[in-house]
Amino acid sequence: MDSFIGIRFKKETAKRFQSFSRTYFKSHTEAMATMLDFFFYNEISPKEKLGPTGRTIEAKLLKRINAVIAIMRDVEKTQTKPTVAMIQSLFETEEPTKKPLIVEKKYAEQKPKVRFQEKQNQNNEL
Repeated sequence: MDSFIGIRFKKETAKRFQSFSRTYFKSHTEAMATMLDFFFYNEISPKEKLGPTGRTIEAKLLKRINAVIAIMRDVEKTQTKPTVAMIQSLFETEEPTKKPLIVEKKYAEQKPKVRFQEKQNQNNEL
């Protein structure tokens, strides 16, 4: 069995460590060993900041997403909808009214020759 050693901490720090240790680990020794390993393996100092937290990153992402949404709405209003309306108006045009053909007078005055005529039955006329 391993022997224990007493380390002196301020009361406030010891209580914080104990509550943290009880939350995540089975013993205080395991908590301290894990914390020391974390700093050793990641080669960081406990005094340095690790950068933005999850909350600040989330807030920045939400701002950027809102900006992208605003840009997309603007593009839709200024470019997409007018273009779609113009294309639809091109395809939905009414057929132009048919104008009579312009024919020379000499052809217009001539009556077409009848190639076939009905045979008149004389019995029906009696």
